[in-house]
Amino acid sequence: MKARNFALLMTAALVVYLVLLASRAVALLETGTPTGIALGVGVFLLPLLGVWIVVVTWRSGMQIQRLSRQLDAEGGLPDVSDLPRRPSGRVDRDAADAWFDQRRAEVEADQENWRAWYRLAYAYDIAGDRRRARATMRKAIELEAAERK
Repeated sequence: MKARNFALLMTAALVVYLVLLASRAVALLETGTPTGIALGVGVFLLPLLGVWIVVVTWRSGMQIQRLSRQLDAEGGLPDVSDLPRRPSGRVDRDAADAWFDQRRAEVEADQENWRAWYRLAYAYDIAGDRRRARATMRKAIELEAAERK
């Protein structure tokens, strides 16, 4: 199953769950008791938070996909196929670190280049640092958006 189809399926399942949760919140609100109303308001906040998270995640994914397609069209997508791998399939840590150092040097040489930031985010990802990979990809998205204006 393609990643996009899986994401759509999981989003649909989450939407069903959020609708059911919202219906529980409405039922609590309809009790009319102070406790029921307080719990209903609290439970109703959860689906609102869930919707916000889904929207932000999908929006980010679509922006990253747009950058990926543009880099692919330019022939600039990161290629790690030649890096040594562990039996698990992950890139060897020393090789990932060396590749990361190259990508960091690219960013230091041209800090306004979103393509270099995209590749650095990918380097963080293969090194296993997901938090920094996301932050770096947000920087790439910001720079690309500024470039389009």
